[in-house]
Amino acid sequence: DDWLSLKPQEPSPSQCCGSGCKPCIYDVYEKELAQWERAKAKQDKSLLMEKKEQSNNSELNPDTFTAFSISLVEQLTEDTYQYKFELPGNSSLRLSLGQHIVLRGMVNGLEVQRAYTPISPGNAEGYFEVLMKHGELLMLASGTGLAPMLPILQSITDDEEDETFVTLVGCFRTFDKIYLKPLLQDLARYWNIRIFYVLSQETSLEKLPWSYRENTYTGRLDEDLIKTIINSCRRKPFVLICGSSAFNEDMTRYLKAAGIEENSCFVF
Repeated sequence: DDWLSLKPQEPSPSQCCGSGCKPCIYDVYEKELAQWERAKAKQDKSLLMEKKEQSNNSELNPDTFTAFSISLVEQLTEDTYQYKFELPGNSSLRLSLGQHIVLRGMVNGLEVQRAYTPISPGNAEGYFEVLMKHGELLMLASGTGLAPMLPILQSITDDEEDETFVTLVGCFRTFDKIYLKPLLQDLARYWNIRIFYVLSQETSLEKLPWSYRENTYTGRLDEDLIKTIINSCRRKPFVLICGSSAFNEDMTRYLKAAGIEENSCFVF
C-alpha cells in the first residue's frame, strides 16, 4: 500500500494539450513510472528522489521539467495576467524566435500543462515572462435549463487555448433526475471545469455514488450557498442563468446580494 501511494498517476486525456509538447505529459509519466518501478524492485525509495543534472547556464532540458519561482504577477486586463519567473543568476532561456515552453502545475488538484511563448526578450537575463488569460464563468441551471449550458462548456473544452474556468451548478429534484450524467462526469474531468449538484428533494447523500457526494448539496440553491460558491471562484465570475421564471428571479436576487452586478449576468 505504501508503494502504491507513491506510484505516478496516469494522466487523463484532458490533461494533454495536444500541441506535440516535448516532453508531453505522457512522456513524463512513462519516465516517472519507470523510475518508480526500479525503486520498487530494489525497495529503495531514495531512487525516487533522483534528479537530472541541470546545466550551469540554466538552459531548459527537453527531457524533464525544471522548477522556477514566480516573482511577480501583474493583472493587465480583467482576465489577462503577466507572470514573471525567476532564473538563477544572470542565466537566460536561450529560446529561438517563436519557440515555446511548457509550464506544468496543479489546478483544482489536477496536474495541468500548457504551452506558452515567452513575451520577454530572448536574451533577457535572470527572468522570463508569459501572458496567461483566465476568464471565469458561473453557470446556474435548473432542470432542462442545463441544455444551453452544454454547447458553451463543450466549446471551451474543445479549444486547447481556452483557459476559461467554469463552475456549473445543476439543480434537480433527485439524483435520478440529473440529466446526461455520463457527459457531465466526463466534462468534470477537465482541469478547468467544476460541476456541483443541488438536489431539492433528497434528504441524505448516503445513497448517492461516492463520486457524487463531495460535490452535491441537498435542499435548494439559496443565497448562502450562492455566496459560498462565488467565494470559491478565483475572481468574480460572469454568470449564466437558465431555469423557470421563479428560479431566474431568485438567482438574480441572490447574486445581487452576493455583489454580482446586473451587467455581469445573462438570463436565458
